[in-house]
Amino acid sequence: MGQLAAEKHTKYILQIEKKKDDIESALTEHLRINGAYWGLTTLDILGNLKAVEQEAVISWVMSCQHESGGFGGNIGHDPHLLYTLSAIQILSLFNKTQILNIPKVSTYISTLQNKDGSFSGDKWGEIDTRFSYLAICSLSLLNSLDKINVEKAVEYIISCKNLDGGFGCTPGAESHSGQIFCCVGALAITGCLHYVDKDLLGWWLCERQVKSGGLNGRPEKLPDVCYSWWVLSSLIMIDRVDWIDKEKLVKFILECQDIENGGISDRPDDAVDVFHTYFGVAGLSLLEYPGLKAIDPAYALPVDVINRLFLK
Repeated sequence: MGQLAAEKHTKYILQIEKKKDDIESALTEHLRINGAYWGLTTLDILGNLKAVEQEAVISWVMSCQHESGGFGGNIGHDPHLLYTLSAIQILSLFNKTQILNIPKVSTYISTLQNKDGSFSGDKWGEIDTRFSYLAICSLSLLNSLDKINVEKAVEYIISCKNLDGGFGCTPGAESHSGQIFCCVGALAITGCLHYVDKDLLGWWLCERQVKSGGLNGRPEKLPDVCYSWWVLSSLIMIDRVDWIDKEKLVKFILECQDIENGGISDRPDDAVDVFHTYFGVAGLSLLEYPGLKAIDPAYALPVDVINRLFLK
């Protein structure tokens, strides 16, 4: 079946870091902080987070913070929930969330909640269930969920549930594996998974596995390594992960590796990137691949990091 080229993947991520002064060089300019989260979390799952200059990363992350309390994707960029969660996750990896002005960050997030319970991603007002997850996950990691109307937030997510058991980005929008992760993850964090029709959703999710063993995001689409995370984590949270062929999925992910230079791609023989490297390694962690740290399916951080945060 092949092996995970863990050392090569570590080297690949550290090389991305060296292309500029910091790990923020991962990916494009406006997504730097997301790229840093993907790369650093991969290193931690592989047991190699110590290979990074922690102080340099933390000081760069903090320099992406906006006066509003939210974080931008890079220094001088506008704040958004997407980048704010990545910043909090990176600080959580290093056990440094205490350096944040938590009331300020929480207030920034809470001001993005709308009357119907939904969340806008930033001040420009786009609404999406992804933003509900980002807000709930961020506040939970900061132990500040009381800063929002959780009941309303949950009501909005439930209003996005479809007849097939899945969830869309807004009420009536089609079900998609990525949105399902966001909605199920938010419901898991808030203790509201009883609103999910687990058998119906489990059936929809396990139908995402194609002949190659890989998973897709919607019916009739090609498989993609990133869905190893979105679909698997959702199946684990609703306790239906045994409904897919795990061995075939492991094989598919391993076939997407660049064995010589490190990194994982979306499909076999495509170009690798840090996004798919993270979701491939995280997917293997969920599949209990030997030698990898366990990852929490709702928070997308290693289990030991979550335990450290919540058992303080």
